[in-house]
Amino acid sequence: MTAYLPNSNPMLEEKALGTGNFLGYPDMNKIGLGLAALGRPGYINVGHDRDIASKSRDDMQKHCAQVLDEAHALGIRYFDAARSYGEAEAFLSAWILSRGHVKAASGENSASIVVGSKWGYTYTAGWRVDNGGEPHEVKEHTISNLLRQSQLSKELLGTHMQLYQIHSATLESGVLENIEVLKELERIKKSWHWRIGLSCSGVNQSQTIRKALDIRMADGGMLFDCVQATWNLLEQSAGQALNEAYDCGLDVIVKEGMANGRLLTLHDQSSSLTDTLLAEMASKYDCSVDALALAIVLKQPFQPMVLSGAATIEHLRSNVKALQLMKRLELEDAQNILEALRQDPTMYWQQRAALVWN
Repeated sequence: MTAYLPNSNPMLEEKALGTGNFLGYPDMNKIGLGLAALGRPGYINVGHDRDIASKSRDDMQKHCAQVLDEAHALGIRYFDAARSYGEAEAFLSAWILSRGHVKAASGENSASIVVGSKWGYTYTAGWRVDNGGEPHEVKEHTISNLLRQSQLSKELLGTHMQLYQIHSATLESGVLENIEVLKELERIKKSWHWRIGLSCSGVNQSQTIRKALDIRMADGGMLFDCVQATWNLLEQSAGQALNEAYDCGLDVIVKEGMANGRLLTLHDQSSSLTDTLLAEMASKYDCSVDALALAIVLKQPFQPMVLSGAATIEHLRSNVKALQLMKRLELEDAQNILEALRQDPTMYWQQRAALVWN
């Protein structure tokens, strides 16, 4: 399905300002910070190794706190973690307590913190970048893992948590058919007052999203309040399903808006027409490639919260410029970029799977 930007939309003014309702909080800055690259020494983002010089726990915690401070100063209020992001939950919890940040109150956005986390993967790298060929994280969508990981997340972030997500839900994992898991998520939603979401990955993101939209609680209400998916200039296949989720009242989060850094390295890899177009458009708008790419994501009709995966303050500052750029980005230019850079989903996910932890 071709991605599109609306010519006329009653929400256009809201989108142009770079803010909007998110998880019930009005006027939320629509760029959030994902902690996948900040909570563990190794990640698959291109160039991650040079972004963070020292990989000791203490140094990484200090670095993470510095990036979190800058994010908050830039107006970012949503922070997205996961059990498998090494010490991300612990780093985030310590930062919140040390800075005296408070949970967002209904109807308020200023000086508040909105936290989301995920269960389903366990971090197994033992704080190593070179894990000897063994996986850095192991997926387990079982009821026992949900019970264990939700309690750990609650102990660290429970007073600030507003969103709890299935990490990388897929049709193959069977998690959306696991009655025990679904009932426990419903209990968490009603007892702990956390909104429930799911993140998606792979070529079947659209099918997974649509299956989630059909899941109901005992009272007939929808179980899921939010969906997080990969959508960027290269991988656009979930766009229509995200439109459907938004129309059903779900909040939408976009992850990997920079395709794990691949959009920044197109010029190093080839001199194709598509790469030249991206550079020319960045020059036209006097902006960085990352700001241009994220601005196009922000303008999509499913009104996403877009996660910055920045590992440095410099990258974060550049990412946030997308909020201003989206106000002057012309529809035709955005469409031309989307048409030129779109990849076949199978190819995209094969290339992503080949990325090296660094």
